[in-house]
Order: sequence, then C-alpha cells, then structure tokens
Amino acid sequence: MVDRRALARIASAATVLTMGGVGYAALARSRNPYYRGPVTDHFDGVRFHRPGHDPEKGLLELARWQLSRARGRGSWPARFPSPFAAYPAERVEGLRVTLVGHATILVQAAGLNILVDPVWSERVSPTRFAGPRRVNPPGIAFDDLPPVDAVLVTHNHYDHLDVVTIGRLWERDMPRIVAPLGNDTIIRAYEDAAAVDTLDWGGGLDLGEGVSLHLEPANHWSARGVNDRRMALWGAYVLKTPRGTLYLAGDTGYGDGDIFRAVPERHGPVRLACLPIGAYEPRWFMQPQHMNPADAVMAFRDLGAQEAIGIHWGTFQLTDEGIEQPPADLAAALAEAGIAPERFAAFRPGQVWEG
Repeated sequence: MVDRRALARIASAATVLTMGGVGYAALARSRNPYYRGPVTDHFDGVRFHRPGHDPEKGLLELARWQLSRARGRGSWPARFPSPFAAYPAERVEGLRVTLVGHATILVQAAGLNILVDPVWSERVSPTRFAGPRRVNPPGIAFDDLPPVDAVLVTHNHYDHLDVVTIGRLWERDMPRIVAPLGNDTIIRAYEDAAAVDTLDWGGGLDLGEGVSLHLEPANHWSARGVNDRRMALWGAYVLKTPRGTLYLAGDTGYGDGDIFRAVPERHGPVRLACLPIGAYEPRWFMQPQHMNPADAVMAFRDLGAQEAIGIHWGTFQLTDEGIEQPPADLAAALAEAGIAPERFAAFRPGQVWEG
C-alpha cells in the first residue's frame, strides 16, 4: 500500500528545496542543461548570479525553519474565495490589468492580450498529488480567456512557470512566449513545438501595436530541482504601452533598492507597478528573495510609480505568514510612509485595474 502521507511529505520537501532558497552547490552539475553562452558579469559559464546579491541558504537554516513552522505558521483556510470574478473583453484599446491569482496577470493594452506567469494548475509543485494547493479558483476561468498574443515568464519556480498551462495556451492560441535565458529549454521539454524568445538582462523586444518589453534584474534565483539552481535566468519585465509603462516584478527581494531606482532612469515614468507582497515569513529566511509589504512600499517609492497593485499572496501557501497578513501589513506600511492607500491596493483574484 502506498503511504500517501509519506509521499505528501516528500512532495512538500521537494517544493521547499526548489522554492524556499536552499543551496545545493555540492550536487550541482558541471554542465548547465538549459543554457550555454559566453561568460558575463552575471553568468560564470554554468550559473547565473546577481553581482552583490546572494539569496542562498543552507541545509541547517532550512532545518531551523522547518522545525519552527508548527509554532510560527499563520492561519490559512482550506478555501479563501475571492469576491471578484473577471470576464475580460476580447480586446482593449486602452490599458487594463486583471489579477488572475498569485502572480498571474492579464495585461490588455493597445489591442494585445499579454499573460504574465500563467498558472491555472491546482498545485504549484514538482508533483500533482501534493505541494501548495489553490485556496481560490483563478479570477478568470481558462475558457473565458481572450485570445492570448504573448506570454511572459519571469522565472522557473513552479508558482511562476507552469508548463501544463503554457502547453494549453500554446495548443489554443500559439502565443509569442518570452522568458529569461535558459527557460526555453524547460518549456520545450514539455511542449516541443513551442516557440520561445529568450532575453538577457537589459534585453528587449517589440510586441507590436506600440508595445515593447524589457527584461530587468531581480533579486531572486531559479530552480526546478535540487541540482539545477541558478542555471536559468530570472528577471522582472518593463512593459511599455501607448497608455503608460508597467513594471512587472514577478518575484524579488528588495536588496538595497538599486534595481527599482534604475527602472525610471532607463525607461521613464512608471504608470503601474505589480509588486509581490506575500511569501515573506520567516523574515530571516525569506528576506533576500521575497519582499514583505514594507519592502514593496519602498520599491513603489523607488520606482516613482503612480499606482501599484499587490500580488503574490492569498492563493498558495508558500511560507509562514497568515493568509490575511499581507494586506494588513501593506496598510500599515502605507500609513507609515504617508501614501494614500488607494495608490497601492492588495488585489484579489479577478480584481481589475484600468488606466
């Protein structure tokens, strides 16, 4: 008989290993299975890195976190339904942003439909039977999606790169897929016909209709397993549209704020920033790779954005804070900074912003 509890523990541990910030240098392959390219200031021939930023933790730190989780873990219900549900128009000539859930965003701009980090799967895990599970359905049902012209992937963690969903999108719409270096190999291993454009930090491309995108650094990392850490690049997108510029963080730590201050210097004013505000406790473990709401408010100010929406919370339990802690902490951080709360809202699945 299969011990499903044991299998669940194994799957949960695998999720922690690939999403929680644990370094496995001793298990690393000498050759990168995803990407081969010249050595740069952020690629040593095998692994990518952000100069001056090291998010990695060791096994002892992982054990310390896991042993303390029972007494430090906040409350998460089995279901946390959103009060919103979106039924997007087929095309929008202006600018509309809908949170589908977690970090999945539909951007409708200048008649184009662009999905960021699309995840419609029930779990974000190396396995389908265990690991973090949705506590609310996607804010847009898959069958209600308009035709998708482009898919943007920020990095390869399971809560951002869902190859099953990308396969469904490819079969339905054959969208243009854009990802940081090395992630094309992961996508094509599942959907071999998929066409994927890859970008390095500082790279960009034109999506047409006056819309362009640019890949910028993020304080994060990548892994699909225990022996491929940082072998595919990660990043944040700047999306320029006729109605304004969007900053799409995906997932990042704050660091010293330089990555955010550089955006308006390189790309001009930011109309809307989509910033992660969840998956941040315990702080001693998560700080290098995940912003908390106070960090997100500092990033918002560094970007000089007119408005922001808080993402990456309330759908999958990845860390220790309670499910409703991020919006409460965001409200406190905004009040401390003297920023009107309507300028930076913690979005729920299906909630829509229009500019």
